[in-house]
Amino acid sequence: MSSSNIVSFPSHDATSWIEEFQQACLLHNEPVTIRIYLHILHHFTQWAMKRGGKTTPFQPEQHVTPAIIEQYLTLLVTQGSSPSHCKRVKSVIHQFCQWLIEEKGCLRQNPTRTVILERPPSVSPRPLTPAQRYILQALMKQEDCRGKALFALGYWAGCRVMDIIDLPLSHAHVGAKSGWLRLEEEGGKSRDIDLTNEARRLLYDYLQHREREEGSPYVFLSQRGPQLSDAGLHHWFRALKHKATPQDQQLIAEIRFHDLRHDFAYRAQDAGWTLEEIAYYLGHTTVRGTPALQTTMQYAQMTRAQIKDKLRTMKG
Repeated sequence: MSSSNIVSFPSHDATSWIEEFQQACLLHNEPVTIRIYLHILHHFTQWAMKRGGKTTPFQPEQHVTPAIIEQYLTLLVTQGSSPSHCKRVKSVIHQFCQWLIEEKGCLRQNPTRTVILERPPSVSPRPLTPAQRYILQALMKQEDCRGKALFALGYWAGCRVMDIIDLPLSHAHVGAKSGWLRLEEEGGKSRDIDLTNEARRLLYDYLQHREREEGSPYVFLSQRGPQLSDAGLHHWFRALKHKATPQDQQLIAEIRFHDLRHDFAYRAQDAGWTLEEIAYYLGHTTVRGTPALQTTMQYAQMTRAQIKDKLRTMKG
């Protein structure tokens, strides 16, 4: 495509493109879905424009290519994003590109069609070891109110990254003695979860000291904007781990923030929760609203050591 055919907007970044895409394609979606789409597109286009170290005006044919999309998805994986999130990111970019082709005529073919998401190894989530839990909790105690609250929602409430960064202030019902959250799901669904005392206390303390951002409806803010991004949360968690001693860093190097959610499920099972209760709390439900036990079983599988202990209790 020649440079004369490039469709340009006045703005330096991709904001105008994304806003027009929103008006054309997203108006009939649920608010939570729209927020996810916009967040993904803004983060992707900003990253694509800065790849060379120098920000250039957004041009689809230069910044939305198969190679760039593949590099971006690889980056998300290295930062700890889950396979389901990477799949959603690719889907959002695909729809944006399709709009660029059909409505703007500035791409000849959809660049996502040749991008293949690598299937992760089929390994069941594993619980953290006692040593890993001790190191992370020791590091957490050195954090500010914001860091402690972020850790608490992963470790003590089993929240997903999107649960945390998309949490509105109006959905955080947290006081000095009790607390619960309303977490939005895709498709307009939501679930209410009560908080453990550990999670409630740390979140309440953060809210009492939280800096006020005019017009921001979100609980967790970013230094660059009114909402913490998934990349920002992963960056914070990596920085937290780097504060450990070199010996301790080796023990926690491979832990992702999402692994805190896995570990919550194991600890809930050890505390006597049923699979149905864990599924409800973590938001594992089918399209019919019933508990998705098959998904939850991946988080709460019995270990060989646990089965060995059970064998000792058998009577003949």
